[in-house]
Amino acid sequence: MLFQSKHRYARISPRKVRPLADMVRGKYVDEALDILRFQPQRGARMLEKVIKTALANAQDPGQNPGQIVQEHALFVSEACVDGGPMFKRMQPRARGMSMVILKRMSHIRVTLESVE
Repeated sequence: MLFQSKHRYARISPRKVRPLADMVRGKYVDEALDILRFQPQRGARMLEKVIKTALANAQDPGQNPGQIVQEHALFVSEACVDGGPMFKRMQPRARGMSMVILKRMSHIRVTLESVE
């Protein structure tokens, strides 16, 4: 079974979250949460919440009737961080010019899969 969760329009650059997603991809859920808990980055908190949401989706009896999925029986099969839309801001520069500042957003997607 696959269980998915998304955080769309996360106000963080995808470049900052992708190394964290690479760390937890392929790991068991409890191990991935332990890894992220001790990372100092702000993106680790966001990725941790998305994994916890996917875990809650797996344990929801409405989505998965008749089966109880344990935390240690799931692994992170997909952790994907894509770029989202950008806020564009202008910053004044020398000689009357301006520079564009891009405030980037990201879409974080996590898929959990049960071990057969």
